[in-house]
Amino acid sequence: MSLRVPVSAQDHIEGNPDAECTLVEYGDYECPHCGHAYPIVKRIQKHFGKRLRFVFRNFPLAEIHPHAESAAQSAEYAGAHGKFWEMHDGLFGNQEQLGGGLYLKLAQQFGLSPEELREAVEKRVYLERVKADFSGGVRSGVNGTPTFFINGKRHDGSFEYKELAAAIEEELARD
Repeated sequence: MSLRVPVSAQDHIEGNPDAECTLVEYGDYECPHCGHAYPIVKRIQKHFGKRLRFVFRNFPLAEIHPHAESAAQSAEYAGAHGKFWEMHDGLFGNQEQLGGGLYLKLAQQFGLSPEELREAVEKRVYLERVKADFSGGVRSGVNGTPTFFINGKRHDGSFEYKELAAAIEEELARD
């Protein structure tokens, strides 16, 4: 399977925009496996440095994770105000506390308006953006979280550090 929606300026990109390798994650803030992958991805980013750019896309499994969609909307609200990665890290760092109270606390911590965030989530202002990520994931064959793509190709191996790093090394060696 390959990535059907190419990485663009609309994405949340962390790292060197001209990196040789792009790691895309379709994730769910409430998914325990995504929570497990979070520090692994941070370690991968540190290891590869300027050779890697990381893209996070929303794939909330709302049927089994009741806070996943509101968490994704909160991250998108923060993103619209230049604080996506802070909120992303705050949500994964406090995964067991997901819910309105946490979102408002994080918003305040990052200098965002908790009132505006609450209103945006209630009015589902960023839901369309979340759903666009989700449908792009479905078109790319994502059926669970986390799902990773390395330079547009789905990584079907383990997302443990050793295996993910080896797959990225392999991709970098190809170029």
